Amino acid sequence: MKISRKLERWSPLIVLAAALLLWQLVVMLFSIPEYIFPSPWAITLQFVEFKAALFEAAWKTFWVTMLGFALSILVGVLLGFLIGSSRLAYTALYPLMVAFNAVPKAAVVPILVVWFGIGLGPGVLTAFLISFFPITVNIATGLATLEPELEDVLRVLGARRWDVLVKVGLPRSMPYFYGSLKIAITLAFVGTVLAEMTAGDSGIGYLMQTAGSQQRMPLAFAGLVTIGAMAMVMYELFSWIEKRTTGWAHRGSQAA
Repeated sequence: MKISRKLERWSPLIVLAAALLLWQLVVMLFSIPEYIFPSPWAITLQFVEFKAALFEAAWKTFWVTMLGFALSILVGVLLGFLIGSSRLAYTALYPLMVAFNAVPKAAVVPILVVWFGIGLGPGVLTAFLISFFPITVNIATGLATLEPELEDVLRVLGARRWDVLVKVGLPRSMPYFYGSLKIAITLAFVGTVLAEMTAGDSGIGYLMQTAGSQQRMPLAFAGLVTIGAMAMVMYELFSWIEKRTTGWAHRGSQAA
């Protein structure tokens, strides 16, 4: 049992190490040029050489993403509460939101540039536009799927509709909410980098665009790794918060 627990704990690092080793061997065996597909070692050298530039770009991308993500939480929770608490709102708004979410965000970035110019605005808004939908949908689902029998019992006990939504519906929606945050934060990074590559003057996306135009693929891949690392850290942070605030929803997994 202890061996299996240790193996489970270290399994992500084992898989990552195996993938990097295989990647390095493939590049070496087939003599793939760095400007086409760089090896992990070449990417590591770029991290060492451009650590200051990568850190500065990563920090800019991070806080722009956090601004857009915070806005998506605010709007997503409010919209989700509105849609999930009213059948009329659900019927009227949900199809429109699905249609809006289907619009490619890459096509929206040029419009945002015309409205807000190059710089901070398009990055924040693209991160918001691409990440608020999962939050809205999950909050609305958690509220809309409240068991009718439970609601009837609470009504008999004197609870009003507002009491049912706030005191029962919202706590019940917390696992949905944290699940949506873990999805939305990764999408927010995608939105920020997309805006930086299209209309940015700084950040990881701008660095990757510049490196790609100069055929410096190791540096471009270093940017990709940086984005993936930041998204993974934020994902794990929300997972940690989720387990400590909604432990009642994870009893089965903890027992397993």
